[in-house]
Amino acid sequence: MPRLAREGRLRRGPPFFVVRESVGGQMVAMIKYTLLALLLAVIAFGGWFWMKTDPQKLDFADRFAPGAAEHKAAPTTGIAYGDDDRQKLDIYVPDDKVDQDYPVLVFFHGGAWRDGEREGYGFLGRAFAARGIVTVVADYRKAPKDRFPAFVEDTASAIAWVNANIGSHGGDPEQLFIMGHSAGGHLVTMVALDPQWLAAKGLETSVIKGVVGLAGGYDFLPLTTESSKIALGQWPRLEETQPITYARSDAPPLLLMTGDIDTVVKPRNSRSLNARMNELGGTSELKIYPGVDHADIVMAIARPFRSKAPVIADVTRFMNVN
Repeated sequence: MPRLAREGRLRRGPPFFVVRESVGGQMVAMIKYTLLALLLAVIAFGGWFWMKTDPQKLDFADRFAPGAAEHKAAPTTGIAYGDDDRQKLDIYVPDDKVDQDYPVLVFFHGGAWRDGEREGYGFLGRAFAARGIVTVVADYRKAPKDRFPAFVEDTASAIAWVNANIGSHGGDPEQLFIMGHSAGGHLVTMVALDPQWLAAKGLETSVIKGVVGLAGGYDFLPLTTESSKIALGQWPRLEETQPITYARSDAPPLLLMTGDIDTVVKPRNSRSLNARMNELGGTSELKIYPGVDHADIVMAIARPFRSKAPVIADVTRFMNVN
C-alpha cells in the first residue's frame, strides 16, 4: 500500500460544488414554501371534495379509477322536458354507433323526494352506455316546494319526452326501461303501476318494457320519517301514495333489488311488492344482496365498488330478456 495511504494523508480534490451560505438558506426557504403550497392544495382539495354530494364523490371516484375508461363520449346535458329548472335530463349514448337503435334506460335518483341532482350520476350513465344502452338521467321537482304528486307527474313527463324524442339520440323507444334508486324507485313504480300518470301524457304503461327498483319505497305506511311526511303527508288518502296499492297482473315486468342490511328503506318494501305482484299473476323478480346497505346498491355501479353486488349484470340481464 502506498505510504500516503498508510498514513491517512491521501490528498483530496476540490468539492464537486460549493453552496454559498446565502443560497443554502434560499433553498431551505424554497422547500418550506413548496411543502406549504402542497399542504394548502391538499387542504383545498379535501374541502372541495367534502362539499360534494355522495353521488358526485362516486362520480369522481369512477372517473379516476385505475384502468381505461369504459365510456368516452360526452353526454348531452341539461335537456328540458318541462318549464321548471328541475325538469331536465342528461343523455349518455354508447361510443360505437351501430345500424340499429339501442335499448333505453331512464334513471331517477333518490334523495327522500327533497335532495339529489342528476349531475352526480355520470358514473351510472357511463356504465350502462358502455354496455350498449342509451342512458337517460332525469331530475324532478323536490319537496318542500313541490309535494306529491308533482314529482310523480315529472317522472311521467320525462318518460313521455324520452318516448317521443330518444330516437334522435340513437335510442329505440320500443325498448324503453325505467330505473330508480330509493325515492326514485318509488317514482318509477308509481308511474309503471298506476296508469293515470302516463295517461295524462297520452300514453299507456305498455310503453315501459321493464322497471328496475333499487332499494325503493313501495309499501311504507304509516309515514315515519320527516321527509316522507313533508313530501307525501298532506295527501288526503295516503294509500294512494303507495306503489303497492296499484299492483296488477298486466303491469310491466319488475326487477326489485335491495340489500339485506338496508336500514333506510327496509327490504320488506321489495319483498312486499314482489309478493303482491306474484299473487296477482304479474311478473316480478326479487334480488336481495347479502351485506349490502342502502348506499351500497348504487355504489356498486361505480367502477371502484362493483365487487359489492352484481347490479349492472342483473340489470342488463333483465333488459335482455324483457
